[in-house]
Amino acid sequence: MQSTEERFAAIREEFGPDSLQRVEEMMNPGGRSRHAMQAGAKWILPGISQQPWHDPRSNPEIAPLVDALEGAHPAIRREHERTWRAKPTAFSQYEHYLTRQEDWQSLHLYRDGGLVAAGAEIAPTAFGIIRDVAVARNLICPLLESHFSTLLPGARIASHCDLWNFSINLHFAVDIPDGCDITVGGETRVWEEGRCLLFDYSFEHHAENRGVRPRTCLLVDLWHPETTVPERQALTILVTEVRQLLAGK
Repeated sequence: MQSTEERFAAIREEFGPDSLQRVEEMMNPGGRSRHAMQAGAKWILPGISQQPWHDPRSNPEIAPLVDALEGAHPAIRREHERTWRAKPTAFSQYEHYLTRQEDWQSLHLYRDGGLVAAGAEIAPTAFGIIRDVAVARNLICPLLESHFSTLLPGARIASHCDLWNFSINLHFAVDIPDGCDITVGGETRVWEEGRCLLFDYSFEHHAENRGVRPRTCLLVDLWHPETTVPERQALTILVTEVRQLLAGK
């Protein structure tokens, strides 16, 4: 089996000797300087814009996914509501790397590097968009996931940073009661039903549902548009190896 360095060498041979320079900088002891509100993140890839919020339509790579989701909102909401009522066992407590919450429920469409087949039956419209747009166009970060994220009334996700800045989080607002908001990098925004928000979750963030019914968004973990193809290949190798080592494999 090839070592990580051998696999990195193959990427450099294909894309050029400097193609992984930023990844190598990220891996150096001490890392690079970062924004104060990214202090809790493990890895910061240098050269990525240090801004918490992004315009979902500003990047031509991501805009087609935004258009597809927003255009299908009525069907996606209807299918989610049907599953929530008829198949509550399809949902589970969301297991974040920092915590697990009973009042934060999830239904996965993409996980562990692949599509979750059950999603084709219980959420066919959203599943089809994730498959045909996010996965087929290599937008989705295979290290992470896509899932319906449902916060029950009174639920609060405590302030935290996610692990790195080389992926970016798309929130598609499926069902949003009054009294819900999310704060990223010190700036609070509210979800607008049927619309998307896009943010860098290496910045400190928290969310809350002060409403009287569940709040549901479809979350999609995408490659940050400022990463390159060789970097994405190398980062997938690196993080997968780290996870295997931590799991004792």
